[in-house]
Amino acid sequence: MEYIYAALLLHKLGHQVSEENLKKVIHATGSQVDDAKVKTLIASLKGVDIGKELESASIVTAQTAIVETKKEEKKEEEKPVESAAGLAALFG
Repeated sequence: MEYIYAALLLHKLGHQVSEENLKKVIHATGSQVDDAKVKTLIASLKGVDIGKELESASIVTAQTAIVETKKEEKKEEEKPVESAAGLAALFG
C-alpha cells in the first residue's frame, strides 16, 4: 500500500511517477525498497492518467454518499409509521 501512497504523493506534488522517484520516496521513509513491487506498480500505471482516475473515484464516492443519504432518509421516514402500527396493536 505504501507504494501506491508514494505514487499518489509524487503525482500530487507534480513529480513524475517513475521507478527512481518511487524508490526515493520509499527509501526516505526508512523502509526497504522492494524492486519487484516498484516495477509492478510502474507497469500497472503505464498509460494511466492518475488525475482522471482520482476524479472518477471522487465522483463515484460522492454518488455513493448521496445514495446512502437517501436510504437513511427513507428509513427515518418509515420508522414513525412502524411505531404507530405497534401502538395500534396494543390498544387494538
